[in-house]
Amino acid sequence: MLNEIALGIFFGLLIELVAIVVSSLARNNRQRIVIMSVATLLAGVVVFGPQLLRRSSATSVGAGATGQTFAPTPAVRATGRIAFISDRDGAPEIYLMDADGSEQTRINSPPGVDEAPVWSPDGRRMAFFPDLGNNLEVYVTNADGTGQINLTNNMADDAAPSWSPDGRWIAFSSNRDGNLEIYVMNADGSAPTRLTNNPARDRRPAWSPDGARIAFVSDRDGDFEIYVLNVEAALQGVDASSEIRLTDNSADDLFPVWSPDGTRLAFHSDREGKFAEIYVINADGSGETQLTDNTVNDIFPVWSPDGKRIAFSSDRDGNSEIYVMNADGSGQARLTNNPAYDTSPTWSPDGKWMAFISGRDGNLEIYVMNADGSGQTRLTNHPADDVEPAWQP
Repeated sequence: MLNEIALGIFFGLLIELVAIVVSSLARNNRQRIVIMSVATLLAGVVVFGPQLLRRSSATSVGAGATGQTFAPTPAVRATGRIAFISDRDGAPEIYLMDADGSEQTRINSPPGVDEAPVWSPDGRRMAFFPDLGNNLEVYVTNADGTGQINLTNNMADDAAPSWSPDGRWIAFSSNRDGNLEIYVMNADGSAPTRLTNNPARDRRPAWSPDGARIAFVSDRDGDFEIYVLNVEAALQGVDASSEIRLTDNSADDLFPVWSPDGTRLAFHSDREGKFAEIYVINADGSGETQLTDNTVNDIFPVWSPDGKRIAFSSDRDGNSEIYVMNADGSGQARLTNNPAYDTSPTWSPDGKWMAFISGRDGNLEIYVMNADGSGQTRLTNHPADDVEPAWQP
C-alpha cells in the first residue's frame, strides 16, 4: 500500500514539474491556467485514483469513514456583477453575470480576449485588449456592450490597459516605437503620449490610487525589476529622472499591485531560486519584506479592499490552492482544498467575497466563496473554459 502511494506521488510530482516548465512558455494567462489545470488533474488521478477506486466500493459519496453523512456548506449568494472570459462560443470573449451566477450574457467584443477586462473606476466601462490576429489593440466598451471603440488602432501591439483613478486616462504598454514602452492616452483614445524611452521592455503599467504615479516592470537592467514613474513629470517630457527603480536583484520581480492606500506594492519574485515568493515594498523603494517562504510557488498577490489582507495562489500543498494572509505576512491560511487547480482570486468591492477559477469539475469554471473560504459555490457551468473573473466596482 505505502509503496503504491509513494510511486503515485513520484509520478504526480513529475507531471507537475513538466507542467511548470511548459507553462512558463505560454503566450498568455489563459494558456498557463489551462496547462496547469490539466497537469493537476492528471497528477490527482495518478496519486489518488487507485485509493479512491478502492474506497468507492465501501463508502458512499458524502459519507465519512463510519458511514455518517455531512451537510454541504451553504451556497454563497454574493451581490454585484462579474465580468469574465469564456470560449463557449468558439473563441475567448467577454461575458457578464450577476455575482450569484445568473444573467450570464456575452458582451459582443472582438474574439481573442485572453485576459480579464479592466473596469473603469466608476464601473460604467471596461478596457480590454483582444488579439486581432496580427496585433493587439486596446478597446473600451460600456458595461452593457454598447459603444465599443478601438482606442489604439495601429499595427503595433498595444496591451495591458490601466485606468487612472479618476477615469480620465488609460495607461498601456506598446511596441509602436520598436520596443515595449509605457504610454498614456485620454479615455477616448486621443493624445497618446509615451512616458518611458529606452531599448528594453517596459510593461504592465499599474496606476497608483492617488493618480500621481505608475508602477511598471522593466528589464532594462538585464532582468525584470519594478519601477515607479511620476506621471506629471513624465508628461512634461520623457526623462529618466521621473522614474525610480524600487527593486534591484538578479531575479525577476513581477506583477506589482498597489495597496489601496498607495503606500506599498506587493509583487512576486523568484529571487530565492526557481520558485516565486511574495514580497511587499514601500512606494519609495524602502522596507522591502518577504511575506512567504516556501520551496513552492506563491504568486499573484491581490490586496483586499481595506488593505489588511492579501490573497494569493500557492502550490505548497501539492497543487494550486488559494490562500490569504495578513498584509504583514502573518496568519497564512488556505481557503480552498481539493486536488484540482484553484487560482486567480479576486475580491468583491466590499471585501466580503472572492471569485476564483477552479478545475474541480473537469474544466475551468468560475466560483465564489466567502472571504474566509466558506460557502464555495460554482457560478458557471459550461463545457468550455470560463476564466479571468473581474468584479464590477
